[in-house]
Amino acid sequence: MSDVMTICPYCGTGCSMRLFVEGNQIIEIDADPTHPVSEGELCLKGLYGFKHVADPGRLTTPLMRRGDDFVAVSWDVALDTIAQKLNAIKRESGPDAFALFASARATNEENFISQKFARAVMGTNNVDHCARLCHAPTTVGLAMTLGNGAMTNSIPELGDVSDVIFIIGSNTAECHPLIAKHVLKAKERGAKLIVADPRMTDMANKADLWLRIPLGYDIPLINAMLHVIIKEKLHAADFIRDHTTGFDDVARAVEDYSPESVSKMTGVPAADIISAARIYATAKAAASLYAMGVTQFSCGTGNVVSIANLAVVAGQIGRPGAGVCPLRGQSNVQGACDLGALPNVFPGGKPVTSEPDRIWFEQAWGVPLPRAVGLKVTEVPEAMMSGKVRALFIDGENPMMSDPNTKHFGEALEKLDLLVVADLFMTETARRADIVLPAAGWGEKDGTFTNTERRVQRVRPAVEPPGEAKPDWWIFKNLADRMGYAGMAYEKPQDIWDELRRVVPALYAGMTYDRLDHMHGLAWPCPSEDHPGTSVLHQGGHFGTPSGKAMLKAVLFHPIAVPEEQRKAFESPIIGHISERPDADYPFMLTTGRRVYHYHTGTMTRKAPLLEQLGPEELIELNPLDAKALAIGEGDYIKVSTRRGAVIAKAWVTERVPPHVVFGTFHYWEASCNEETNADVLDPLSGIPEYKISAAMVTKSSPAEAKANVAAKRDYYRKDVEKAVTATMHAQSGAVS
Repeated sequence: MSDVMTICPYCGTGCSMRLFVEGNQIIEIDADPTHPVSEGELCLKGLYGFKHVADPGRLTTPLMRRGDDFVAVSWDVALDTIAQKLNAIKRESGPDAFALFASARATNEENFISQKFARAVMGTNNVDHCARLCHAPTTVGLAMTLGNGAMTNSIPELGDVSDVIFIIGSNTAECHPLIAKHVLKAKERGAKLIVADPRMTDMANKADLWLRIPLGYDIPLINAMLHVIIKEKLHAADFIRDHTTGFDDVARAVEDYSPESVSKMTGVPAADIISAARIYATAKAAASLYAMGVTQFSCGTGNVVSIANLAVVAGQIGRPGAGVCPLRGQSNVQGACDLGALPNVFPGGKPVTSEPDRIWFEQAWGVPLPRAVGLKVTEVPEAMMSGKVRALFIDGENPMMSDPNTKHFGEALEKLDLLVVADLFMTETARRADIVLPAAGWGEKDGTFTNTERRVQRVRPAVEPPGEAKPDWWIFKNLADRMGYAGMAYEKPQDIWDELRRVVPALYAGMTYDRLDHMHGLAWPCPSEDHPGTSVLHQGGHFGTPSGKAMLKAVLFHPIAVPEEQRKAFESPIIGHISERPDADYPFMLTTGRRVYHYHTGTMTRKAPLLEQLGPEELIELNPLDAKALAIGEGDYIKVSTRRGAVIAKAWVTERVPPHVVFGTFHYWEASCNEETNADVLDPLSGIPEYKISAAMVTKSSPAEAKANVAAKRDYYRKDVEKAVTATMHAQSGAVS
């Protein structure tokens, strides 16, 4: 038996683990007791979510659509066909007729090469990934105010240093269990925990102060806290004078958000708002933690900027334990952003519109590069519908379940001339592809991940990929070769990493594989090989903005629309409101999230027997008062409908949700609540859709209706899957060459 140290493939915490291997199979996983983040522990997904690696349904050879069927083909046939079609589309319709969805589960090296393929080979900035749907407001909002769209502090600081932790819009215990452990460690040594959340989560139950705000009311709450801090002169006046711009605008903006007025708006007692503000502002080191309960709104960027305003005004930034901590949801979503898998930035966050930065990368890659900002993930469906985008390459993502209003996305896919999907399994998205490429996955490839605290860590192969499955970097390199681009002469992931170190030296020059192999990662920026990495950003009041100062911004909110006269009173305010509100037809509000047992669209975790046993089906949370009014009992089937679709699932009658709110997930194809979410309303600054609020109707259903619904969903999501999997199982002997 052999063992291999690597990093967990699930959330962005970046836990270290040891894989025990026998006969080219992972048979057991153990935690790494020396790792500073996980400290010898793993969550349920980390311990038991490895069975997907050896699942018999893995894709093992390239597949090509023949009518309604898939046939197995060789890599040469698949790549030659893709290259020929992409060259033809580029010649006929230009580079921007192509778009690429990169992957937050791919390595840094693979994200680097995929965005390079889009820009240097295809000639377009139409590259994006799922951060657009989770933390795009973080990338935009923190870059706008602080100069870096990333977590400012390390995870261990929460448990060891922070004496106040403010969690807003994060179900930390379920979505980031090992970070929650550090929060509880802080509480054990006397730190105060403040939680703002509409749901009664585990963290809310453990809080010293729980602020149960309504869905979407983050901005008025934070503005009210700022109102108290400024009125009571608890703000960091010297720090603000020396290291910020825009304070006067923020101070004037929050005058209208007294605790009393916000209490009337939210139902949160004014005394609790005042207490939260005082506790936060007077802490020696206060950290703010947030996740998609803040970002997935049409005012997501405004929510993030509000959190940054709060930290800067109170002086709770730039020190150990004091800062702004966005908790990333996937293993390498931070790395995918850092490596340029976004339509507006090159690797290292350099703007594609910057002439010097574009010239730098042109010289490095040997070709002219596009100047215009590309399409966001949320803009691609309409571009496909109109024929502007004719070819789409989806690398390791399953947008048919993860994107909002998935029915519309599926209709857009039908308009394409070419859809290529690289993945581990024949997913709900892959079954719609023209060509499906079998990808090597976690546990099978070499490289690095960047976790939510900017810690770059080595991931290592433990087993061989099944059949002819290949790592993503190999796919893009060989496709580029066929398309006539000679700038991808890589033989191994380290070659890609060393190029990255050369083209983004300020962040990565000091991170050699040798250094990363002998320590638990390094946090960027790490500009030289004797640099220890940077655990705390913005120390000494030095920010990454053009001025070097934190740029505070007035953020305004009204449930319906901010009055025009109020907007005009401020210079470029950020505006927040709720785009879809309950009415007579849809009197409930649907909000979405995750469960501790499963991950994303369930592609990996639903292959793990224990996890599937613990979380076998979707459960919709429904408040007891609503259940009584609708004559719905625990475990009864209910139908939740919005203006975009409906799901049927069992009711979980619980006070976790307030009255007139229901909560569901997107883990289960049988009842994916993302079908119902709003893709039409986007945050104007970051482009994220409003997943977290959809006006909904709740009615009682029946087992018969639920069974018929599952049959319809199976045909919609899973049609052709079994046929395609059968083709892959016979691929070794029957591939078309």
